[in-house]
Amino acid sequence: MAAAPGDRVPEATLTVMTPEGPSGQSTTTLLGTGLSVVFAVPGAFTPTCSAQHLPGFVERAADIRAAGADRIVCTAVNDVFVMDAWGKSAGVGDAIVMAADGNGAFARVLGLEMDATNFGMGLRFQRFAMIIRDGTIEHLMVEGPGEFRVSSADSVLEKLQQTG
Repeated sequence: MAAAPGDRVPEATLTVMTPEGPSGQSTTTLLGTGLSVVFAVPGAFTPTCSAQHLPGFVERAADIRAAGADRIVCTAVNDVFVMDAWGKSAGVGDAIVMAADGNGAFARVLGLEMDATNFGMGLRFQRFAMIIRDGTIEHLMVEGPGEFRVSSADSVLEKLQQTG
């Protein structure tokens, strides 16, 4: 069963690149306090993810923070080195945490995985965005297959502005 608003963020480990190298981060620690915006993409360097999804959050990061977000996290079922390289190529700086779900554990415990084996990509995240307040999912916006609307930075910003 997929995660839903009102659910606590399930425990998993995401990996982020630090100046000292890869570091495992508990989802309950990373997303457990304050207001977090998390968006998931099917894959780093893939067309919609690289042309629209991540760039939208880079462009709107200051607005999203001004609307109350303490952190913005991008995650994908990719390894930490790929996520780090993608973040650098997209110019995320410290505006967005690039969090690798290398084995798809977070995707599975959220119930938001998709089977992309027909495309040679294995199991991946469905495209979505979440607004999490103090470890509880407040809003979950999951895209339909092939869509990119409800998980965009503009959609997330609108939701933040509505809920204050």
